[in-house]
Amino acid sequence: MADTIRDRLIVGLDVPTLTDADRIVAALGDTVSFYKIGHQLAFAGGLSFARELAGAGKKIFLDMKLLDIDNTVAKGVENIARMGMTMLTIHAYPKAMRAAVKAAEGSGLTLLGVTVLTSMDDTDLKEAGYACGARELVVMRARQARDAGMGGIVCASTEVAEVRALAGPEMALVTPGIRPAGADHGDQKRVMTPGEAIRAGSTHLVVARPIIAADDPKAAALAILNEMAAAG
Repeated sequence: MADTIRDRLIVGLDVPTLTDADRIVAALGDTVSFYKIGHQLAFAGGLSFARELAGAGKKIFLDMKLLDIDNTVAKGVENIARMGMTMLTIHAYPKAMRAAVKAAEGSGLTLLGVTVLTSMDDTDLKEAGYACGARELVVMRARQARDAGMGGIVCASTEVAEVRALAGPEMALVTPGIRPAGADHGDQKRVMTPGEAIRAGSTHLVVARPIIAADDPKAAALAILNEMAAAG
C-alpha cells in the first residue's frame, strides 16, 4: 500500500485502556501509520502512549478539541507541539483559533478547526440554541478557520465539497464519521463510505469502530485503504 494512501487513513484508538490500544497497534503493524487519540484514551495514560507512538515513527492526531481563553489555548498548543504530535483539534471559534495558530508557529503541528460534530444534526443544533443549521454553521466556521490560518478543518464528508471550495486546495480536510458500506452508523448522523469521502475531497479519513471492533482489524484496515486507493 502506497504511503501516500496509508498516511491518509487515521485509525481512532477509541478504547478504554492502554492494553487495548497496544493490542490494536500491534495487530495493525505497518498497515497503519497514523492514529487518533481522543479524550477516552488520553485520560487513561494515552498522552504518554502518544509520545511513544510518535517516537516509534507513527503520526498522531491528538483530538483534544481545545476551547478556552486565549492564553490557556496558546500554552496548551505550545506543549502539544513539543510532544511531536502531527495534528491537533481546536473548536473553530475565531479567538481560540488565532491564539492556537500563533502558538504553533514554526512547530510543524497541523491545527484543525472543528466545525460541527458529526454526531449532531440540525435538530441537535436547534436544541443547543443555534439559529442556523449544520450546513450553514460548518461553512461559517470553515471560512473563519481559513482566515485564522489554520492548517485544516474537521467536517463531515457530506460537507467536504463545499468546504473545499471555500478553503482552497492547501488545507487538510479531515473527515470522521466514515462507515464502509453496510456498516452500522452507531451515533454518527452524517456519514459516507471511504470511497465517497475521498471522491468528495477529503484528505484524511478517521475510522475507529469499523477497524478496532473488527474480528480482523488488519484486514478491515486494508479493505478501507484499498477502497481509498481505488477512489483516487
